[in-house]
Amino acid sequence: MTDKGLFCAEGDFYIDAWKPVHRTFVTHGHGDHAHDGMGEYWCSTASVPILEWRLGAQNFQAMNYGERRQFGDVIVSLHPAGHILGSAQVRVERAGEVWVFTGDFKRQPDPTCAPFEIVPCNVFICEATFAFPVYAWPDLDVEIGRILHWLGECKSQGKAGILYAYSLGKAQRILAALLGRLAEPVLLHGAMARGVDVYRRAGVDLAATELVMEVDPQTDFSGRLILAPPSARDSTWTRRFGAFEQALASGWMQLRGNRRRRNLQRGFVISDHADWNALIRTIHDVGACRVIATHGNTDALIPYLERECGLHAERLRTAYGDDEEMVENGGEPGP
Repeated sequence: MTDKGLFCAEGDFYIDAWKPVHRTFVTHGHGDHAHDGMGEYWCSTASVPILEWRLGAQNFQAMNYGERRQFGDVIVSLHPAGHILGSAQVRVERAGEVWVFTGDFKRQPDPTCAPFEIVPCNVFICEATFAFPVYAWPDLDVEIGRILHWLGECKSQGKAGILYAYSLGKAQRILAALLGRLAEPVLLHGAMARGVDVYRRAGVDLAATELVMEVDPQTDFSGRLILAPPSARDSTWTRRFGAFEQALASGWMQLRGNRRRRNLQRGFVISDHADWNALIRTIHDVGACRVIATHGNTDALIPYLERECGLHAERLRTAYGDDEEMVENGGEPGP
């Protein structure tokens, strides 16, 4: 660990560096992992359009999943993390010893990105965003059904339904799950447009959408789904819809108190991170004898891994944020 990020001396590169360095691997395009000012950005091929959107023109070096490259004394390859489109785990091998850095990851099915790949390793470096047993995700289809039911209630009450979701990954996952299930296009806040377009150009099938700014203000919005970033919550932008209800799609909605504190009428438990069970299962699956948690909730995870699993576990303090938590607090990481 350095003040610029996690550094591999044998390969002369960083991973998800947060200050300018000569060479960094970037696991995915969220703003707490992808920063401006690097000399070289090594990433998955599918991440390039996202990083171009977030960071502009840079020296991007793309690798296909599973492709092996030699850097000094180590061999590096990228493997799907299942978090968002293009998200990658970084596998680093030297003299037969393998370390894996996951970045953020999830195990739930997601048609918008490649599924998480089990990569056997000696040392597993992972997130711990939802590392408490209380967090256990329902099936996405269950939550989509709840969203559709909510929209039906909104229509009967003459209200629009504004659903707040992170604009990179979460919004597209919801749109993919809604494909063919709505009679009218989903209305998008302008901040959602570029990310949706990036996914569509990558060949991801999404529900039909329209930009709110292109819709006649006299439209009856009753029962319509409006997808917006959390930063739009309670803003003047919402007034154009007349009567409406507000909801948030986030793993933090597992706890009802989070919904009440944010003055939301509904909360839908949709997360792009591993829940407690998936996190523990993944640690078992990769067969690591040492686990390092980079960010999130480690108070329950580390004692559990040491006591119940007999593993060496520790926390590594980094500058990585918690995109779910930032969404819950009304912001979005990134430029």
